[in-house]
Amino acid sequence: MAPLHFSREPVPESVGGDVHSLNQLGLEQFSALTDVVFRLLLEPGEVERFLGQLSELALAHQLGLGHLKSLTKTLLLVPQGALKKNMTAEQIREDWITLGLTEEKAKCFADKWQRLGPSLARLAAGRTLAVNQLVDMEWKFGVTAGSSELQKTGNIFLQLKLVVKKGNRAEPLYIELTLPQFYSFLHEMERARASLECFG
Repeated sequence: MAPLHFSREPVPESVGGDVHSLNQLGLEQFSALTDVVFRLLLEPGEVERFLGQLSELALAHQLGLGHLKSLTKTLLLVPQGALKKNMTAEQIREDWITLGLTEEKAKCFADKWQRLGPSLARLAAGRTLAVNQLVDMEWKFGVTAGSSELQKTGNIFLQLKLVVKKGNRAEPLYIELTLPQFYSFLHEMERARASLECFG
């Protein structure tokens, strides 16, 4: 198998069988299933609605619900990897063909990615950047006055108290850093700020 764009890891063994099953679906059935998958990617919190839509699809096309869930997992593999690697629609089409999907269905999936990929990328970036919001920070410098280890006496350290917002509650995090660790931390924060300014 040619190398895949979305992952360097080998795909699960079940993918081959699922791709074969996807090839057995009519183009209309495949398109309807991919619509449901893209809706799940755009609205990941709406799992109940997703399961309802999958059930409706199973009834409308006389397909087994368990089988559709398995096909959905396989259909999610490529876009999840594609979001991490910022893949183009053409790369997605190539990956599906490499996995064994027919040209017609790979093009159908890639066309939907072309249309919805930018929205998915924005959502993914928003979720990544809004995981834990820093609410407050306190810091203190100190000098080790006494220690059982002679080399540690006189070392400078920094104590940080970070208050982060997790969901609806604020949670304190305590960190103690040596001076070299602090400078490394400061350097990483400056890199993060520069990256955010590029997006802002």
